[in-house]
Amino acid sequence: MEVMRHASTFLRPPPLTPAADGPPLTYALVVLNQRLPWFAPVLWSHATLRVFADGGANRVYDGMPRLFPEQDPLEVRRRYKPDLIRGDMDSIRPEVKEFYSNLGVKIEDVSYDQDTTDLHKCVTFICDLTPKMDRSNLCILVSGALGGRFDHEAGNINVLYKFSNIRIVLLSDDCLIQLLPRTHCHEIHIQSSVVGPHCGLIPLGAPSASTTTTGLQWDLTNTRMSFGSLISTSNIVREERITVHSDSDLIWTISIKKDI
Repeated sequence: MEVMRHASTFLRPPPLTPAADGPPLTYALVVLNQRLPWFAPVLWSHATLRVFADGGANRVYDGMPRLFPEQDPLEVRRRYKPDLIRGDMDSIRPEVKEFYSNLGVKIEDVSYDQDTTDLHKCVTFICDLTPKMDRSNLCILVSGALGGRFDHEAGNINVLYKFSNIRIVLLSDDCLIQLLPRTHCHEIHIQSSVVGPHCGLIPLGAPSASTTTTGLQWDLTNTRMSFGSLISTSNIVREERITVHSDSDLIWTISIKKDI
């Protein structure tokens, strides 16, 4: 079975010289309508495409200047200008919409589609821009995906399953989560300076009859997991390389350190 490798290098500033250990990932950033994480400028620096999902525009407009208190707020807002604002347009404030429109930002009202979330609409846009042959190196970072209303969180997690062939990482100040598809074995390379040690593996979509891991304090060995029974929460990473092999799609989550 093919191995899929994961790392949280996007939480560190981009290196001056690209690593020579395989083709680099191409990052896109989606900003949702939740509090902007303090490491948002680092995510921005990795991304080659930036999309605000409706009210996510308010979060950047308000939040980015607070992350640069010594700088002119207007200059900060101009510097962190998205490539696109997309969504139902029921959350973005009028003055924020006007500000970005005056900067030439394209704004797409897709409120005619009420069957998908704003995140789903943004991921669809990014995938449509990415040739199929390049999607294996695409990684979509989603700021503000966790926190707030639980039904919103559930909708965001559902997007991971709808686009299970795309790397999507949901982020908050406290943690990240991503889907580990059952079609691959997984190697998770732990950057201990930015993530951990708390982690979990959760069979959210369907029970797992057999999951095996290495590198955790409480490793699993052909372990059955399901809701109402055992799930691996409050685990601890013990090695720099974690391996996961499961017969079911699993949600991987790991804490993000506050002093990156």
